[in-house]
Amino acid sequence: MSLKQQLTTQLTVVVKDLGLDIVPSVDYPIDAKHGDYSTNVALIAAKKLGKKPVELAEELRLKIKDLGMFEKVEVAPPGFINFWIKPEKFIEAIDPLLDNKEQFVLVKSDLTDKKVIVEYAHPNTHKAFHIGHLRNITTGESIVRLLETSGVHVIRANYQGDVGMHIAKAIFGLTMLIGEGKIDTKGLEFENSSNEIERVLLIVKALSTRNVRERIALLGEAYAYGSKLFEENGKEMLAIKEVNKSIYTDNWGIYKPYKEVYQITRQWSLDYFEEIYKRVYTHFDKYYFESMAYESGKENVLKGLENGIFQKSEGAIIFPGSKYGLHDRVFITSEGNPTYEGKDMGLAPMQFKDYNPDLIIHLVGPEQAGYFQVIFEALAQLFPETRGKEQHQSYGWVKLKHGKMSSRSGNVVLGEWLLDEAKKKIQESYESADEIAEQVAVGAVKYSFLKVGLSQEIAFDLEESISLQGNSGPYLQYTFARTQSVLRKVQSAKFPRKGDPSDKVQSLDVDVSLEKEERELLRLVARFPEVVEDAADRFAPHVLCTYLFDVAQAFNLFYQKFQILKAEDAVRDFRLQVTASTGIVLKQGLHLLGIQAPERM
Repeated sequence: MSLKQQLTTQLTVVVKDLGLDIVPSVDYPIDAKHGDYSTNVALIAAKKLGKKPVELAEELRLKIKDLGMFEKVEVAPPGFINFWIKPEKFIEAIDPLLDNKEQFVLVKSDLTDKKVIVEYAHPNTHKAFHIGHLRNITTGESIVRLLETSGVHVIRANYQGDVGMHIAKAIFGLTMLIGEGKIDTKGLEFENSSNEIERVLLIVKALSTRNVRERIALLGEAYAYGSKLFEENGKEMLAIKEVNKSIYTDNWGIYKPYKEVYQITRQWSLDYFEEIYKRVYTHFDKYYFESMAYESGKENVLKGLENGIFQKSEGAIIFPGSKYGLHDRVFITSEGNPTYEGKDMGLAPMQFKDYNPDLIIHLVGPEQAGYFQVIFEALAQLFPETRGKEQHQSYGWVKLKHGKMSSRSGNVVLGEWLLDEAKKKIQESYESADEIAEQVAVGAVKYSFLKVGLSQEIAFDLEESISLQGNSGPYLQYTFARTQSVLRKVQSAKFPRKGDPSDKVQSLDVDVSLEKEERELLRLVARFPEVVEDAADRFAPHVLCTYLFDVAQAFNLFYQKFQILKAEDAVRDFRLQVTASTGIVLKQGLHLLGIQAPERM
């Protein structure tokens, strides 16, 4: 057990002896002068026992067994109990890190041994991957890794929109641009044809040989042109509506030539997304699409209508959410098409059939909170076994200094553009090699998203994100690289030492009255498993970010104040052990955030 777990267990026994069924809360004091751990259990128990908190705290203090853990235990008004841990206990606590340098720390969580689907990313085909998607995928990947290190069997799922009016506008616009000779076909190899429709298809296939970004840029241009034609409200608008209907129903009729254009350009988008996933170190176990859930979702809603779960309203089919203290929502339109809500009635059964999960976490923005409340209740009415197994995890909007991101306003920052800009600035500022600059750029952007609470909005600042000063990804990466530099020097002729410089020292002939900075770093490093457990339980990567920043600051202060390599043998071995364990914590912690830890910067 961790030191926190040992202390919590002991406090639980002591409180139970008083006849109270309370699980004590053990926290970290903000100021180290108030101890390494603190509990307010006396404040809570005093109310139940009719005692003064300070007096009860003193009574509990006397009942707590030392177990060789404590340097001292003190009571502080209005009833806190503060604990100072013996330094040798911190040294013992970091032993597992040094014993298993190549294995990631494993902790327990409320979901340990459970099967959980984490559904995140959610980009729509024929649309760009913007900065909001980047925060989503960054957050989802970190939550997945935190759960995995907690012994949770995680399925990475991605539910993507591959139907909708925007797609009809894009593919219609593309065919019109080609037909009107507005697409540059220079360098393309394709057979010509006197049949106009066949010629368009040949060119679309030939365009597939261009790189991913060129194809996505072309789709953006096609969507803009298709939207313009639609807004002119002529025969093109009617044609686009029919194409949209054909995509939904897969019944193309006279628009059959567009089916192949749709399939080809859909793949363009999927190829584009895969490049981004690879770049931010993400993969998925299962891809779900709206088109997959269209028919089954509609069928399930119609069955629910027969059973009285859904109702007809003005030609549409709705779920009467008001009956459950929620709001009413349309699930099938008056035209007979399932809405997003209707398609979710098809998605959930597929997911439960595929994996039989204990929980499905949907990582979606806060604006969909009311939507999911209705969806989960409708699902529970249709499929009672899903009740309590669906969860909406929201996250805040991403803003720039000039305002909120909005695709409707056209003020869209692309995810890959942001990564490219970060990389460019890093190369200009630090003259880093390409591979390292890429790792640092991705780390800079991802850490900027993760270091704030999920519900908080982000005012993204590119310069701040890449800074080597302050709370940033590059600062943590640089600190890790510094620990590795120290360990490499041990193996040089100037600082010889047998064996791996990060090997655990079996016997530390060091005075346990450590300097303040040494003790602070040691206590922080020893706390690592406890912080990971807390972050996993709360789906809170920012908790881990705050901790890693504290560790990095403490190490850099330690590094600046003390000799490591030139110290006396026993002191040197101790400081090398602390340096090695700091490096392990930073590397593993960054991994849990989905960030690389380069050994040189």
